[in-house]
Amino acid sequence: MTPSSASPAARTALDLTADLPVPDLEDFYRDLHRHPELSGREHRTAAKLTERLTKAGYDTVEGIGGTGVAAVLRNGEGPTVLLRADMDALPVQEETGLPYASTVDGAMHACGHDLHVTWLTGAAEALAAGRDTWSGTLVLVGQPAEETGGGAAAMVADGLYERVPRPDAALAQHAAPGPAGFYPHVPGLIMSASTDIDIVVHGLGGHGSRPEATVDPVVTAAYLVTRLQTVVSREIAARDSAVLTVGRIEAGTRHNIIPATARISLNLRTQSADVRDRMIAAIRRIASGECIAAGCPREPEVTIGTSLPTMVNDADTDRRIAAVHTEVLGAGTVFDPGPATGSEDFPNLVPDGVPYSYWFVTSTPAATWDAAPGTDLMEKFHAVPSNHSPNFAPDLVTVVPGVRTLVSGALEILTVKQTSGQAMTA
Repeated sequence: MTPSSASPAARTALDLTADLPVPDLEDFYRDLHRHPELSGREHRTAAKLTERLTKAGYDTVEGIGGTGVAAVLRNGEGPTVLLRADMDALPVQEETGLPYASTVDGAMHACGHDLHVTWLTGAAEALAAGRDTWSGTLVLVGQPAEETGGGAAAMVADGLYERVPRPDAALAQHAAPGPAGFYPHVPGLIMSASTDIDIVVHGLGGHGSRPEATVDPVVTAAYLVTRLQTVVSREIAARDSAVLTVGRIEAGTRHNIIPATARISLNLRTQSADVRDRMIAAIRRIASGECIAAGCPREPEVTIGTSLPTMVNDADTDRRIAAVHTEVLGAGTVFDPGPATGSEDFPNLVPDGVPYSYWFVTSTPAATWDAAPGTDLMEKFHAVPSNHSPNFAPDLVTVVPGVRTLVSGALEILTVKQTSGQAMTA
């Protein structure tokens, strides 16, 4: 039974989610999982989400920023809260062996966005059905192309906030590895900035039998990759968090041809602008130095690509949401893990000056967690399939709590008009 001392938002959230159509939501999730769509191609997913939101009574708009969906439910005077779910899948070949595994070759919901859409749908339906308990305005966003980093900005550039009201607060959540049943919150910096960098090394191509007549960009690129590993270890202070990954290296067309160019793609994760700037400067310096040492005929090209900002929760808003989550999900289920090195474009969706809260929902099935090697939490955490793994398979037991986190978070912002005497927890 819910304690009589529980907040109105917590009591009402439990009331509104006491009888969720769980089999229907699970079937909806399985259908989305079977039919993943890559970034910018989320046509079927968007149509499925729009259909459910329209049926629940929302005014819906499709095609924002490509395949984005927005929905509005006006329910009297009160605050406006935005709930967002991303919709895109990844170019990953699924290896889970699930009976509802992807039917699309080379594509998979390996990051849980199908679960995000399911949570948003369940929350939207529960809040619409219980509109007599709250007042205000709900804005729901189904966002495309989070994985490529451009979906949020594309929706805003396409006039999202000319079609829906500007929110007073924005909320979002993400499936994450970890034993199902926890809801990590950070009242401040929660996710890192991400910066893509491309380097082109210019050599002098020629026959593989006569390397002395060439300047081999492959060898230079290999030295460059090795030397780049020293940027974080030797130029960034231990107190500063940073990650540099070489995600791609490409060169050549045949076994016996020394190519004229080699291409390297990097990704940086940083938690401050100063560290980002120092890393970019170091990359430029090292690339230039290696090419000079190799006698390359021209300077390397260093191009800064897609960048995502740090995600910094509004501390007061996040503490409020974390508190209501503790009431709804139970003591000990909410904790502060500190900032992650992952990145997100959710901040690009939120208008300047609007406070937001973003949190995680751990989703590893109990059997998978128990079977993972290791004796402590971190050993197991690193052993279980993570986001972007071909074996990432969230536990369906998270469907109900994932809906409840959104419903209770929204109600913490909206004006709650009434609560019941008691509510049963599931």
